[in-house]
Amino acid sequence: MDATEDGPPNKDLYALLHVSPDASEEEIRKAYRQWAQVYHPDKYQYPHMKEIATQNFQRICQAYEILSDENKRQIYDIYGMEGLTSGLELGPKLSKVEEIKEELERLRRRQEQEKFSAHVRPTGLILATLSLPQFLNGHGIMKGMAMSSEVQSQISKRNAIAIGGNLAVTGNSGGGAATAVLRHQISSVSSIEFMASAGLRSLIGVQTSRNISAHSTATMGLAMSLKDGSLNLSNLWTRQLSETSNGNIQLVLGSESSIAVGWQKKDEKLSAAGELKFGTSSFGASARYTHRFSSKSHGRIAGRFGSNALELEIGGGRRVSNFSTVRMLYSIGIQGIFWKLELHRGGQKLIIPILLSRHLTPVFATGALVIPASLYFLLKKFVVKPYYLKREKQKATENMEQTSAQVQESRAAADKAQQLLLNVTNRKRNKQMEVGGLVITRAVYGNRKVLKRQDALENVNDDLASQFIDVTVPLNFLVNDAGQLKLHKGVKKSGIMGFCDPCPGEPKDLLIEYTYNGQNCKVAIDDYDELLIPQEDHRV
Repeated sequence: MDATEDGPPNKDLYALLHVSPDASEEEIRKAYRQWAQVYHPDKYQYPHMKEIATQNFQRICQAYEILSDENKRQIYDIYGMEGLTSGLELGPKLSKVEEIKEELERLRRRQEQEKFSAHVRPTGLILATLSLPQFLNGHGIMKGMAMSSEVQSQISKRNAIAIGGNLAVTGNSGGGAATAVLRHQISSVSSIEFMASAGLRSLIGVQTSRNISAHSTATMGLAMSLKDGSLNLSNLWTRQLSETSNGNIQLVLGSESSIAVGWQKKDEKLSAAGELKFGTSSFGASARYTHRFSSKSHGRIAGRFGSNALELEIGGGRRVSNFSTVRMLYSIGIQGIFWKLELHRGGQKLIIPILLSRHLTPVFATGALVIPASLYFLLKKFVVKPYYLKREKQKATENMEQTSAQVQESRAAADKAQQLLLNVTNRKRNKQMEVGGLVITRAVYGNRKVLKRQDALENVNDDLASQFIDVTVPLNFLVNDAGQLKLHKGVKKSGIMGFCDPCPGEPKDLLIEYTYNGQNCKVAIDDYDELLIPQEDHRV
């Protein structure tokens, strides 16, 4: 019944006593007494039953010892069992909950600061522009190339430095620049940056930012060109409009004065942004929208319109690993028809725009969009998806082999715990049946994908059976005298007495079928969700 790495941590002891993480001392004491009555070794005469009772009684006592002690409970809630076994003294030096929490947070902050101070964050971009018309004319396919790189480092608690450079080549001409930025955190609400750049656009500048309220930030910058001595003054005001969106206004005064109004929104399913800009010699508007279809794939549409731009971009991308994302985009505008291939890995980007045609021919433009989209969906269905399914199945098999001994041991412990619950469970079940109350007819806990397949539950084989565990007995035991069952939010179900984790590392659900007042009901919940039954909307 060990906790896994996913989901809210450090709640197994609450699940064991069947109490909420917010339970009072009296609720914890009451729960302990109830479980102690079931598992006290003195209640059993047969040696094997007494042995099972002793093992579970010791677990209950350990849980109560920790959760009934205010100091230990505070440490457990923050750091789990590791915090209790890390050697932290609980004597006179740390006699109060506030002192313990403060000490632990101080140690955590120090470790994070040491890790952050030693952490260097590199970012980079390679842009390689290809031209199909140029290649067909015999002049080579490479139209231009650009590279940029930056390294950021936290040199002290309040100071950070960033050093970068860029190089661009188009045809027979090119250029580059090197940039250094020093950032100093003046206070918790303000900072200042000093910048210097050498190259084709040599300049020096300073920029300061300040939080003027809980939701608003103001930034002012001044830059001077070392080439002609011209000055540029910029002001940016940003305000948070909601939990997921913010807006900004930017004013730039100088050789290219402009004013711009922007808006951004980002949440779990989508991100969107828009900007309207007016300058002394140009104007423009841009917008983009990205929708996340799943945790791995997304679609994107963007557009630009202005005095020197007219472009529509559409495409999508997919996360291929924890750190890598690939994206393909189709672009059509006054500069021609493009395909754009992108690879993002960590802070590094590789972008390859491919110019297909400078002429906006309707047939060619349609084909350039439809053909690669069709190829993508065909490859996804017949090549990519089967490959990933095969790889996931292989990983699951390897995980099962590695954890088989642990799972068998946990299943054996769960079965033993259920044996001692059986007599009380039968009495409770019979009582509920007499009054037409809540009776759990079937309950299984395990692999989410397996539980969603109805045929897998009806035609169980050995492979599928290893992915879930029957928990009908412990859930009937937890039904209270009022004919209700409540499972607390944020508490992993595998920690409940009589449960175990049948598939470590896999997302899990709890599927329950029950009767109440002669009505058949069914509900499935996530591993960490709260449950309260019976409910009218569970009827089938």
